[in-house]
Amino acid sequence: KTPIEQVAFYDDVTSACPSRIFEQFPILKNQRDLQEFFNLHGNDFVLGLGGTRYRKQLSEKVSSWGGNLVSAIDKRASVGTFIQIGTGSTVLSQACISNSVQIGKAALIYYNSVITHDCILGDFVEISPGATVLGRSQIGDLTQIGANATVLSNIKVGQNCIIGAGAVVTKNVPDNTVVAGVPAKFMRHNS
Repeated sequence: KTPIEQVAFYDDVTSACPSRIFEQFPILKNQRDLQEFFNLHGNDFVLGLGGTRYRKQLSEKVSSWGGNLVSAIDKRASVGTFIQIGTGSTVLSQACISNSVQIGKAALIYYNSVITHDCILGDFVEISPGATVLGRSQIGDLTQIGANATVLSNIKVGQNCIIGAGAVVTKNVPDNTVVAGVPAKFMRHNS
């Protein structure tokens, strides 16, 4: 558990952001501010944003400045046994991860999502609210599973894919593909 005075936010994108969020937590706006904060409070950081590519970019940037990426797993998430959760992953409240699941680096597992037994998720994967990934499925790096989408058992979804909200994935999805619908169908390539 982190003391509240050791919590800050980092935003070097929003030009008009305030100096504090919720009138309590400082918003650090550049590398110098972040490194000063690290010097005072230690260099652990958690990714607090969504978007597979944004998470990867921020992780690499802050790590290159001496940051130590750590995971955040809500105590209200249900996590089974024989689980591997990669460094820097975020598992939010009411997520349910079954047994024998492997999750890569810096994954984001949202509220009320379900990952059942023997699934393998790559690095920087995002499982949106209410999404379900069924047994023995594999999800490639930098892939986003949309809200309330379902990936059926034994399916392989490639890298850098987007599965549309509410989609039902019934067959394998190649790398760099966007699919949507019931059943999920090819929509376009994802660059």
